[in-house]
Amino acid sequence: MSTAAVEHAGSGFPEAWEAGPTVARMVLGAQLRRLREADGFSREEAGAAVRRPTEWISTLELGRARLKLREVADLCAAYGVTDQAARATLLGLARQANAPGWWSPFQDVIPGWLEPYIGLEQSASIIRAYEAQIVPELLQTGDYTRALLHARHPGAQVERIVQLRTRRQQILYRSRPVRLWAVIDEAALRRAFGSRPVAFAQLEHLIDMCDLGHVTLQVLPLEAEAPAVAGGSFTLLRPPEAELPDVVYVGRLNGAMYPAEPGAVASYWHVMNWLVLEAAPACSTPSILRRILRDL
Repeated sequence: MSTAAVEHAGSGFPEAWEAGPTVARMVLGAQLRRLREADGFSREEAGAAVRRPTEWISTLELGRARLKLREVADLCAAYGVTDQAARATLLGLARQANAPGWWSPFQDVIPGWLEPYIGLEQSASIIRAYEAQIVPELLQTGDYTRALLHARHPGAQVERIVQLRTRRQQILYRSRPVRLWAVIDEAALRRAFGSRPVAFAQLEHLIDMCDLGHVTLQVLPLEAEAPAVAGGSFTLLRPPEAELPDVVYVGRLNGAMYPAEPGAVASYWHVMNWLVLEAAPACSTPSILRRILRDL
């Protein structure tokens, strides 16, 4: 029974491997959860099998924990996975999950709470974002990012962050680009960071981005009541594997939250869909941006 569960889920593994370590970790966690439930194991029993606390098993099954190959082998033994091909699949996923992502050389400017998000962002098929304060990072120009970070980071560190952010933005230009749908508060667009030329260039860049078929931008008018209801900026990410759940990312100044409960994820989707209805239609975004340009 356990082996069949691995083989059935394995149809999506090649895509997960190509997507990088974060998705591989999520796929592995989902498969280990399925195996545990199929064999009637509690999380406490699973933790005991690998000498780990129950909380670690929960984190593992959400795809947010690193694990050793020995621990995968121990869980396979505990769950009754005896088929060598199935075990090899799980161990291969574990190796990929522990492999460094392209962003590893930027560890000096990537706090621990941000690294999972970067991995998810790079592999997502769909990203939905609401930004109340700034232009979304995937849509920022280098000079806008520099102006934004200048007050909080040394110059050399700012340049490293700009390089990282520019590399992250490549998901919008690859052969199979991510589908990005962002709702931006008008106040964020009128809030100038740096000089007027920097603000002009940023708005012109957003106008250009509206021409991309896989990018949808909407502006939330100043008079809308939505910001208070939304409670702040947040991002929804859809992994490439259909079996994996959507991920919520709520960024803060020095940290982030990743609400994982199904009810919480559904609530954020409800708010996002409501914001889309409250915002001006995407077809009017270029004209709104040009009006803001004239007002600068």
